[in-house]
Amino acid sequence: MTPLERRASGSLALIFAARMLGLFLVLPVFALEAARLPGGDDPALVGLAMGIYGLTQGVLQIPFGLASDRFGRKKVIVIGLLVFAAGSFLNASATTLHMLVIGRALQGAGAVSAAVTALLADLTRDTVRTKAMALVGASIGLMFALSLVGSPILAARIGLHGLFTITGLLALACIAVVLWWTPPEPKVHANVPRGRLADVLKHAPLLRLDVGVLVLHAVQIAMWVVLPSLLVQSGLAKEQQWQVYLPAVLASFVVMGGLLFPLERRGYLRAVFLASIGLVLLVQLGLLLVAPHPSVPALAVLLFLFFCGFNVLEATQPSLASRVAPSQARGAALGVYNTLQSIGFFLGGALGGWLAKHAGFSGLFIACAVLMLVWLVVAWPMKAPTSRPTPEEVLADEAEAT
Repeated sequence: MTPLERRASGSLALIFAARMLGLFLVLPVFALEAARLPGGDDPALVGLAMGIYGLTQGVLQIPFGLASDRFGRKKVIVIGLLVFAAGSFLNASATTLHMLVIGRALQGAGAVSAAVTALLADLTRDTVRTKAMALVGASIGLMFALSLVGSPILAARIGLHGLFTITGLLALACIAVVLWWTPPEPKVHANVPRGRLADVLKHAPLLRLDVGVLVLHAVQIAMWVVLPSLLVQSGLAKEQQWQVYLPAVLASFVVMGGLLFPLERRGYLRAVFLASIGLVLLVQLGLLLVAPHPSVPALAVLLFLFFCGFNVLEATQPSLASRVAPSQARGAALGVYNTLQSIGFFLGGALGGWLAKHAGFSGLFIACAVLMLVWLVVAWPMKAPTSRPTPEEVLADEAEAT
């Protein structure tokens, strides 16, 4: 990477990391802590509170992505972070689960993921894009691991309201990073059209990735509706669950770094991608077998395998989406992509809670396995993209030739 690419990757990964740390801090304890609020005895309502963030994200990702194409990435990112912070502080003052649902919905309205990812794609070349996206994915995974360690400790001291206060403060800190560390966004040539949504809604490779990101995050959130309870049933108190989560996440980073980049350079990106989908599918089947009589060693192994597949998919999917998308509508394409991701969060929380209530843990894991199988079938025809020049580079070459 060039110095500018390293600065762009580092600053935007930090924005993702700080924002996701705030979200992840509440995830391991949300279901248990929310049960103490009025209305918290309804698992379906708890699942809705977890997942409605994804619904409002899904509604607004495309408008935010289009706006970033037309008005600039940084302006849109700052506005979205302000909205996200407002929702976090509203959650911090919530006294009922219904108020928490409203606050989570407002958090989701700060839908900046598409704009941040599009800015990262603007500031990096195709040849290093997967590394840049992997840095973002690794930072998110690291924040997830840190949240698993720190969340139970912090929740015991400052409660769920305190965790949401931290989330809001982290969002405000992200604004400072955008304004003063992230490199300036590149200038757009006047002859390059921007923000055509129609260009991405008919794009088959993009649609495959859109389906995939919806399924992946629906399965992830649905799993975490019940995994803390499974670990408690296995004899591991919630304050000790980081002892399983943290080694699994860190070990999966080592596996991803040792396999993904070397195999991508050798032309095996498609094989790694499909194998990762298959691995997450096998984990769901493993959880189905373990759920009736959970044990800590079995759950630890399954979580390690899950994170191995999940981290590879988290690194490769946004990179692939930015590379196959029409360059003149990259914000729109990533808006659609992040919309489906957010809908996946919502469906995972809402349907996960409903399935846990009405079909039990086994029914939930069967549904997750079916979703992963559908994704594997949809993704099978994919082809790894090749590097290509941006429209700005094409215009520059044409100008130089004339």
